Amino acid sequence: MLAPGTILQDRYRILRQLGQGGMGAVYEAIDQRLDTTVALKETLFTEEKLRRQFEREARLLARLHHPALPRVSDHFAEAEGAFLVMQYIAGDDLAEMINLRRGTFPLEQVLLWADQLLDALDYLHTQDPQIIHRDIKPQNLKLSARGQIILLDFGLAKGQLGEVSRVSTASIFGYTPNYAPLEQIQGLGTDPRSDIYALAATLYHLLTGVKPPDALTRAAAIVNGQPDPLKAANEIVPSIGPQVGAVLSRAMSQNREQRYPNAAAMRTALQTSNEVTVGGRDEAATVLFASPGSSPTKLAGGSTVPATLVSTGETTVVRSPERKGRGLTWAVAAGALVLLLCVGGAGFYFVSEQRKNSETAAQPSPSPVATVTVAQPSASPEASPGPQIAGVNEKAKPAEPTKETGKQKGEKDKQDRDEAKRDENQRRREEADRRRQEDQDRREAEAEAEQERAQAEKERIEREKNKRKDTPEPPDDPGYIEVPGPNGSRRRIPTVRNKTLPDGTKVTVTPNGTRIVTFPDGSTRVIPPPGPRRRPRP
Repeated sequence: MLAPGTILQDRYRILRQLGQGGMGAVYEAIDQRLDTTVALKETLFTEEKLRRQFEREARLLARLHHPALPRVSDHFAEAEGAFLVMQYIAGDDLAEMINLRRGTFPLEQVLLWADQLLDALDYLHTQDPQIIHRDIKPQNLKLSARGQIILLDFGLAKGQLGEVSRVSTASIFGYTPNYAPLEQIQGLGTDPRSDIYALAATLYHLLTGVKPPDALTRAAAIVNGQPDPLKAANEIVPSIGPQVGAVLSRAMSQNREQRYPNAAAMRTALQTSNEVTVGGRDEAATVLFASPGSSPTKLAGGSTVPATLVSTGETTVVRSPERKGRGLTWAVAAGALVLLLCVGGAGFYFVSEQRKNSETAAQPSPSPVATVTVAQPSASPEASPGPQIAGVNEKAKPAEPTKETGKQKGEKDKQDRDEAKRDENQRRREEADRRRQEDQDRREAEAEAEQERAQAEKERIEREKNKRKDTPEPPDDPGYIEVPGPNGSRRRIPTVRNKTLPDGTKVTVTPNGTRIVTFPDGSTRVIPPPGPRRRPRP
């Protein structure tokens, strides 16, 4: 464990520990060079092979750019640990938020997060090499300051070239049972459908407030002839709807072949199921108004009115014009008109504000009704006198935008420009970092190749040196004799009979030891036998 205040690489100062596992830890730190807060993921290992693999896969993660994925900006090794520098996302994760809420999240909110996460998974799964996250769960999901869902912890991610889980995580070979598919628990290998199972299990927990049973418990129940203990999400929370419940159930199938083949397919299924659910609730909430030349449009309940789609506003439910008691309805409408004329400017201001700030509301009706949205009627004198608000004729000028609205719009535009500028600056910094990293990698590769060449040359010279040492010098014994040769050269003549040397010189030794040397040029030299050796004087 690194103590607060520890400085790594003369750059990163440890603030506190965020989490710890069997093979490392995660720290919050300050990048003193850029004065920003970062997350440092430490992994402990000693094998050089794993260290090199960690570096390769850190570069792979650094190339990822997606709104739902944290940015990886640096990696380094120090002491016995390897560190991954990632974007720090402050705040609680979704698991902590579930505990604080003591309830479930709204369906619309969870489906929005699901859409963002499935887009991120589709981005990861279509990389080259492909990347599988392998540990999707509420604890690894956070919300940015702007409400964007962020998928954290690439500790268990892996590519086709190797597994980051074996080099860059505190939870090596780990998984979370309630969210892991059966093939991952059994060690049968993972693929994109494994991430789909984990994401569906996470969405199930967020929507129902109940952790799904782990895959082994489900498998044991099925083997024993018992029903699957995993209930459909809509059986626990009926408001989820059977369509969304069916999508989650298929994505959490025990057999991976029965799940959605990829993240894009599940994303489309969730979008379609959400449209069906919303469409079923909003069938009677069609927003219609009269306009010149428009044809009658049939509303829920069988009634018809002249129809033109208009902007959103305050929703009002009135009876169909074809129902009995129509005269009473018009009488009530006339009274409403008088009331509107009395309130005058205040009423007009209220309607304008409602039109500006509200969204179209959709509410089911138990009886045949026509749902109409209050909106600004046309100011033209030729406008149709047909029913506008609950059957009441009203002519008014459209509301002018207030100064506050213009100011707010200007501030929003400025914020958008500033954000775009920050994104562009960040992109440029990342591009510069990427180029520097590529140059550094190239220089390191060249230095490594040069070092290998120098080592090979050193080994070759050493082998030559050892070879010369192993070659024995010819013995200085009576079997050899030095004689003068052509051009003042000296030759060692062996004391053997009828010996032919490689250069063509022939040596013949007589029984008394006389040597007859015949040189290649035909000249001959007779060398008498050597006399007895004298002992050296003491």
